[in-house]
Amino acid sequence: MKKQNLIKPQILKIVFALAILLFVASCKSAKSIVASGEASDKLSAKQVIKQHQSSNANFKTLQARVKIDFIQNQKEQGASFKLRIEKDKVIWLSESILGAVRMMITPEKVRFYNKLDNEYFDGDYKLLSDFVGVDLDFNKVQNILLGQAIFDLKDEPHTVSVNENSYALQPKDQNALLELFYLINPSHFKMDSLQLFQQLKKRILQVDYKSYQEVKKQILPKDIRIIAVEDSEEVAITMEFKSITLNEDVRFPFNIPSGYKEIVIK
Repeated sequence: MKKQNLIKPQILKIVFALAILLFVASCKSAKSIVASGEASDKLSAKQVIKQHQSSNANFKTLQARVKIDFIQNQKEQGASFKLRIEKDKVIWLSESILGAVRMMITPEKVRFYNKLDNEYFDGDYKLLSDFVGVDLDFNKVQNILLGQAIFDLKDEPHTVSVNENSYALQPKDQNALLELFYLINPSHFKMDSLQLFQQLKKRILQVDYKSYQEVKKQILPKDIRIIAVEDSEEVAITMEFKSITLNEDVRFPFNIPSGYKEIVIK
């Protein structure tokens, strides 16, 4: 099979965005969380970190429908997807009507195919890591999408301050190549925002958690906006999540059709 050696930047960004969205969830019957807490300058960084880590959602499986809207170059397009997850093991996403676009990622692989263009990708996390400039793996992607910090906050000292009623956490010794900031909500201690800056490469990744909800006693993101910037190009993604169920049996059908062209990243 003849392989393609080039992938369009737009496709790369969309694939990255899809992977980022996979672990977000909500439900028509879910209870919206009212953020009524007030950040206090008396809490230490260690206390905020402890509360944040204890807020991590606990579930075995999740399935939902999610509407994703992309905005790039002042052009907007959207689609609805079926989402199925086995936590820590499999993430599966399929376009709702025809299954024209389908993705499945595991701790070992990122797989994707597009029936509209007869193309597929079957590889590792280099696709995602190269885009954001961070060595991503399954756990980091999962943490982003559950409203959790992407690195273990206990691995290094952090400082904390109050910023517009959020706890602003950052490493005490910021990396010169990658600046990292977390804004933590004082009501439930999930993230209000994740911000990554790479000044030399002119890259920005910002994930804003607009609201949260309670689903079977688990606090999960409800509305999210993602902005990815590289040089002068910007992609914005907004999400609406519906009809979630937790801890039911789920299947993950995935079979790359024969004759498709492989997307190769070099």
